[in-house]
Amino acid sequence: MRTVAVGIVITFMLAAGPVSAQVSAQRIANAEREPGSWLTYSGNYAAHRFSPLDRIDRENVSSLRTAWIYQTQGGGSLETSPIVVDGVMYITTPPGTVAALDVHTGRELWSWTRPMPSDLLTLGFPRTNRGLAILGETVYVGTLDSHVVALDASSGAVRWDETIADNRLGYSITAAPLAIRGKIIVGISGGEAGIRGFLDAYDPATGERLWRTYTVPGPGEPGNETWVGDTWKTGGAATWLTGAYDPETNLLYWGTGNPAPDWNGDNRPGDNLYSCSLLAIDADTGEMKWHFQFTPHDVHDWDANQIPVLVDATLDGRERKLVIMANRNAFYYVLDRVDGEFLLATAYSKQTWARGIDETGRPMVLPNTEPSEEGNLVWPSLQGATNWFSPSYSPSTGLLYVAVREMGSIYFKTETEYEPGKSFLGGGERALSGDDAAGAIRAIDVTTGETKWDFRQHSPPWAGVMATAGGLVFAGSGEGNFFALDADNGEPLWQFQTGGAVRSNPISFAIDGKQYVAVSSGQALFVFGL
Repeated sequence: MRTVAVGIVITFMLAAGPVSAQVSAQRIANAEREPGSWLTYSGNYAAHRFSPLDRIDRENVSSLRTAWIYQTQGGGSLETSPIVVDGVMYITTPPGTVAALDVHTGRELWSWTRPMPSDLLTLGFPRTNRGLAILGETVYVGTLDSHVVALDASSGAVRWDETIADNRLGYSITAAPLAIRGKIIVGISGGEAGIRGFLDAYDPATGERLWRTYTVPGPGEPGNETWVGDTWKTGGAATWLTGAYDPETNLLYWGTGNPAPDWNGDNRPGDNLYSCSLLAIDADTGEMKWHFQFTPHDVHDWDANQIPVLVDATLDGRERKLVIMANRNAFYYVLDRVDGEFLLATAYSKQTWARGIDETGRPMVLPNTEPSEEGNLVWPSLQGATNWFSPSYSPSTGLLYVAVREMGSIYFKTETEYEPGKSFLGGGERALSGDDAAGAIRAIDVTTGETKWDFRQHSPPWAGVMATAGGLVFAGSGEGNFFALDADNGEPLWQFQTGGAVRSNPISFAIDGKQYVAVSSGQALFVFGL
């Protein structure tokens, strides 16, 4: 449904000056050819969150200093991952603002804000927005009240505004869209409200919806037999993080969230497809080519929305096209990304719910690990061994770097009934904290799952990581430290106390021959340079 922009959105031109962008899908596909830019949420379509820049390296990173700081005006949780192109940085700030900044100084060039309704629903997640996409001369953003908006990259003027679902039922958008050839791909949040999850594609020029793929199959669709009665209608399986894309195969790779209700699966026996799964979707048609379910019949809220990472590597003497994921359920997985064949899984964090993963990729669940009325202590917590924040793959080292949470929870089960626009949970958890919880940045060999090094943190992190060609891994902590590690061995090389919790993913860019690193912390965006 088309929504007229007048009276609903506000555009402010705060500074004059030339702002121009022309970003084709081919330019994004060739992101490694212009390492000074950051053209899509994860840095490239393969979701490596790796910077080929090497001007900041092991030898000089200790001299890194703040270049500029941009203070945001909104509330909520600042979890944005910026886009940088042609001298301009585009960011989102909660609850519904997009800003364009001069990358030289941080000066605001323009900003656009969508006022949120007084009855806005955000059930199960904070008021946040994790980023945007750019294609052609337009930036695209999803909003908490479930709109997709196209903005002129040079001015912030609204080009189109589409309502994609009813926020009053719990549908919301927190993820950055993904821009590919001829389409803007958008996921949906709201699994804790009993939505029926989906993934959408929109025409970049008009906002027309081109296809919708439901992640909970209806009657007559493959997988519906894994739901009882009408439970599919409120089955969850939200698509609340940004996926990856392979232009060669034209496949999108997208993770899905928990089935609903979260912690009580009594009324939804079965595997509950396609929750807690990785989906391979034809970008032209929205057809699901294959799926892999990490946690069948999930009752611990172990969403599989973690970023899928595409790599080419030799496995068992054979060159393979792989998709890898450090999953929220504490296991690391390797799949063939062409056909979804299961190849490898190994625990990368403490877990007490499974004896392991069998030869088909299915977990061997231990008895008495489901939520109960009395409560069961299980690792990992519902927040997972990792969560929404990004991993990073370095082609230089062949390692996947993951921010790891080592934390258990006592899981409870209660009765629940679906009520539109209300939480649909069926239980909860009491997390272990203090000395019982810890964090780490962990380096994992992508072909074996072996942990190569481990940098311990005082508390479980909520920040992602970024590796660089300078031999560095950047990460952050809830205590406000932003730091750099040696990519080969995890040795700490530099840190900066930001004064606020780091709950975002770092990026890197270059301007005027100088490399910079950016990350948000607290309510500010920090940019560092030599």
